[in-house]
Amino acid sequence: MIDLRWLRDNPEAAKASQRARGADESLVDRVIAADEARRTTLASFEAARAEQKDVSRSVGKASPEERPAILERAKALAENVKALESEANTRAEELGNLQYELENIVIEGVPAGGADDFRVIKHVGEVRDFASEGFEPLDHLDLGERLRAIDVKRGAKVSGSRFYYLTGVGARLELALLTSALELAVAHGFTPIITPTLVSPDTMRGTGFLGAHADEVYHLPADDLYLTGTSEVALAGYHADEIIDVSSPLRYAGWSTCYRREAGSHGRDTRGIIRVHQFNKVEMFVFTTQEDSESEHERLLAWEEEMLARAELPYRVIDVAAGDLGSSAARKFDCEAWLPTQQRWMEVTSTSNCTSFQARRLGIRERVEEGGTRPVATLNGTLATTRWMVAMLENHQQPDGSVRVPEALRPFMGGLEVMEPVA
Repeated sequence: MIDLRWLRDNPEAAKASQRARGADESLVDRVIAADEARRTTLASFEAARAEQKDVSRSVGKASPEERPAILERAKALAENVKALESEANTRAEELGNLQYELENIVIEGVPAGGADDFRVIKHVGEVRDFASEGFEPLDHLDLGERLRAIDVKRGAKVSGSRFYYLTGVGARLELALLTSALELAVAHGFTPIITPTLVSPDTMRGTGFLGAHADEVYHLPADDLYLTGTSEVALAGYHADEIIDVSSPLRYAGWSTCYRREAGSHGRDTRGIIRVHQFNKVEMFVFTTQEDSESEHERLLAWEEEMLARAELPYRVIDVAAGDLGSSAARKFDCEAWLPTQQRWMEVTSTSNCTSFQARRLGIRERVEEGGTRPVATLNGTLATTRWMVAMLENHQQPDGSVRVPEALRPFMGGLEVMEPVA
């Protein structure tokens, strides 16, 4: 949610942000007009209520002859106050609905445009030349089935398409990956949290996940609860309606199972476990000051890269374009690992600076020196997730179908160095 005072003072900046996103810039004018209507109606209500109180107080002082007329006037004023209060509430609701449509203001320097308009920041690591090594690489599902690490057939039998089992070394590899990520987070001062995966509508809405992409979220109508697609949601709600101390950033690492309907992705990445309905993830989440949000964002990206180094994956970092940010993010960096069998880059981590957008919606504030409170800033970043296994299996495969375990993960797999095919 955008600060209305800032919006009134900077309408052109807000419109420029909307244009960069490819969104409707007229929404800015509509929000400002709705705010003006709400404030005007509220002022009329408060003036009428003050007059009503004055007239009501005068009843006791009036003579018997004056009292009937004063009582009649008090009754008329009471009806007017009630009508103005109802109108003020309606105007406030209209404003609130429009405010929830307005996306976060993008940070200066974010590329304008859509999904294909990102800016590549850097490449890290060498892409393997399998042809020079003399063999054709297998894709992650072929490898996973030969290792008896991934079973999508039984996953589909039990739960439907885009579900799977991780078995044997597959289960061990995922646990090793996530445990290593949690260890890294703790080493950098994060508090580990295992989060709820069911949250209230207010929490889901407050984090910005019930907007344009609400169709990707699983909803349980009988309980009016939502299954989270990331622990970011539950972590954002952790301090909802609280005043917190962020003189030093509050850093949390959430471990959770995540659920996504993947609506609108039919025909995309349907093979294997690239785009699935359920997966596990370790997510970094930070509450900090508005001033420190951009430098904290750089730190989150650096920690993601540190984890990618542990997985020994070649990757690139991109500055995501405004139209592909999502409603809450003001800037987002993605790390994309190389996928040999598809000859493309695949997103494996994402870190977003949500500035004060989520905190304003969720009522998360800090005290300021000049008195009063203000919203904090929130940031998030993926430290490891099930999808990483796709890139790890393909990039670390060997000619005989075995897969080398990255050295940093071996202690979490009992020292296992190579995952061998099962006959």
